[in-house]
Amino acid sequence: MKPVAPPGGFRGPVKRSITIAGHATSISLEPGFWTALEAAAARRSLPLSALVAAIDGLRIEGEDPPNLASAIRSWLLGEVGANRPADS
Repeated sequence: MKPVAPPGGFRGPVKRSITIAGHATSISLEPGFWTALEAAAARRSLPLSALVAAIDGLRIEGEDPPNLASAIRSWLLGEVGANRPADS
């Protein structure tokens, strides 16, 4: 099966500023990741900044932590896998 482009085509990262632990930080993510992150925050009834702060906390606990944008992308991929129905 031949791959197809995502809805809206391929788009580069969009930089947004978020406050984490009282300081502003810029995060660059592709629009699809922003949409998925906003949906994950809404499912948890959390502000976007609170979810990003929680992901950041998990990230810095790890050995040799990646940058925050990479941690967010990885976390979101884990979320997609966790929400996928199990194959019968």
